[in-house]
Amino acid sequence: MPIDLEVNGKRVSVDVDPTTPLLWVLREDLALPGTKFGCGAAQCGACTVHVDGASARSCVLPISAVAGKRITTIEGLDGKFGAALMQAWTEQDVPQCGYCQTGQIMSAAVLLKEAAKPTDGDIDACMSGNVCRCATYVRIRSAIHRAAEIASGGGR
Repeated sequence: MPIDLEVNGKRVSVDVDPTTPLLWVLREDLALPGTKFGCGAAQCGACTVHVDGASARSCVLPISAVAGKRITTIEGLDGKFGAALMQAWTEQDVPQCGYCQTGQIMSAAVLLKEAAKPTDGDIDACMSGNVCRCATYVRIRSAIHRAAEIASGGGR
């Protein structure tokens, strides 16, 4: 039985086993490879997407649990927070290997929607579930502060 959902603003229907993790539907069935497989146990954050605006670990989320919901992947992240984060990530030279970055950015986007000017504590609490093997945590925090500034009109 097909499962209907909205991905990056487009209505889609997928005919997969309802227990299939959302991650694999996104990557394999919908050809959206930006969401990464990291640990498969919702512990590293590489697979983070937004489900109805909230962060979710797609590697353990069965597709049946998101039927009828709005899913946003890194490919669909736009608006002022998406643009601000992309600019800040580049300015602060955040990525090294880059593997975790989509999950980091997706988590940071939710934080910025909830806190216009997040503190270091806010950032640490929000980002604690996102692992960066290259340990660019200081640059990630700096980029989130910069993205908040950009999003609030704090310019180039």
